[in-house]
Amino acid sequence: MGKESQHVAPPDPKRRRRTTRVVLGVAVVAALGASGIYITTAGAGEVTTPGTLQAEAFAAQSGAKTEGTSDTGGGKNVGWLANGDWLEYRDVAIGSTALSARIASNNSEGGSIEARLGSRDGTLLATFPVASTGGWQKWKTVTAKAAKVPAGRQTLVLVMKSGSRSDFVNINHFNVGAAPVSATPATPATPVPSSAAPSGAASSVPTPSSAAPTNPSASPGGWVPVDETAWKQTLALHKAVQPKAVPAGIVRVPEFHTNCTVANEAPDDPIVLPNLPGASHLHTFFGPKVTASSTPEQLRGQSTTCDAAGDNSAYWAPTLLQGGKPVKMKNFRAYYGAKIKDPATVVPFPPGLVMVQGDAKRQVATPKGASGQFWCAGSAEIGRSADGNWPKCAAGGNLIYQLTYQDCWDGKHIDSPDHKSHMGPSVNGVCTGKYPVAIPNISMMLGYDSLGGDGLALSSGMASSIHGDFMNAWDPAKLAALVKVCINADAKCGTTPSFG
Repeated sequence: MGKESQHVAPPDPKRRRRTTRVVLGVAVVAALGASGIYITTAGAGEVTTPGTLQAEAFAAQSGAKTEGTSDTGGGKNVGWLANGDWLEYRDVAIGSTALSARIASNNSEGGSIEARLGSRDGTLLATFPVASTGGWQKWKTVTAKAAKVPAGRQTLVLVMKSGSRSDFVNINHFNVGAAPVSATPATPATPVPSSAAPSGAASSVPTPSSAAPTNPSASPGGWVPVDETAWKQTLALHKAVQPKAVPAGIVRVPEFHTNCTVANEAPDDPIVLPNLPGASHLHTFFGPKVTASSTPEQLRGQSTTCDAAGDNSAYWAPTLLQGGKPVKMKNFRAYYGAKIKDPATVVPFPPGLVMVQGDAKRQVATPKGASGQFWCAGSAEIGRSADGNWPKCAAGGNLIYQLTYQDCWDGKHIDSPDHKSHMGPSVNGVCTGKYPVAIPNISMMLGYDSLGGDGLALSSGMASSIHGDFMNAWDPAKLAALVKVCINADAKCGTTPSFG
């Protein structure tokens, strides 16, 4: 990037947000669909030196964005990095114990970058200190010393650590010694979903291609293939369910629901930051009790706070705070339905599916009329908070938010690097293209014991950062019955596959 003004922090660096989409410029970038994985090479505008690992040459990442840089040497830098975000580089030869990083920061809280071997919680190689450099394009070289030089080529994972809830560092490049360095994405083993034919009747839903990887990604946050055997068994259970006649007077809406109470609150996220307890902002969990190491398999063996028989799934969202203290939940309901034209084409989720909706890093104002609104249930809105981002509800009501997930699936993966790219929207009411499989559309209703107003914030920041996570741990037979009897028949049910 040639000018500092292209990446300007707002007056409060803790509220940094992306204000401009920056063109990546002369560096050669091959973006693999919407996967968040990039293959990058230096272009004519980027100068490299021996032992230099360009930050944008990651094989996998969480939370990263690339942009042009005004630093010496040109090319690109990686930015929008916050606590818990990470960058993974593969096939890296480390040639020296004396390491350095080229960084920029406009966040006074600072933090550190942990260089680890093998995984995000692997052996700590070195720690780079991060302090404010006075601007997001004001570059400084910081150093770190490794205890020893690891033999052979490594998977190097850089983990961001900071007490700030906002972005705190940009990275241009690292120097790991004069040994040859490369970072090669594992794209042959983890293909991006290819286009598929549109879905038709439920019986014709495509099963995953044999070309898909047969084992889950060895890299956390990668493309995780569906278990084809378990998926076919799920489809067989759904096909075997006998539909029920819908009585007269039943509302013809494809829907059932589950009601849950709070299971626990913790600064954990087993989808985005698995096996890293305390690394996330505070979340409120519904269903089974959730930890940083929870998996769908574990959830199925636990008790749950949800009342739909067979639903051991976990649902979570950032905790709402008032004056820095958690706001009590009034109610939580997850509706399962269909937004597509033909609800008869909907099939149950594949076992182990996880997905994220929303963006924890979206820090923009939400005045009245803006998208992504919290609203008042049971009473009228009688005003706004001083900052304009939160409604004030009249007595008898409460603050609420509705978060709706994608309803089309790629048919191949139960997770993706950004936990979103294996899911997509319908096109003209049909699941097609890269997302040919229609699955139940989840809509989470988050009801808070609050009248809104001043002093509110999410644990992830502003109201616009609201997001939700879902980890499927339904009993396949129970879910199959609900989908067939309720959604496929375009009929409104409650928590069981029955009417009335």
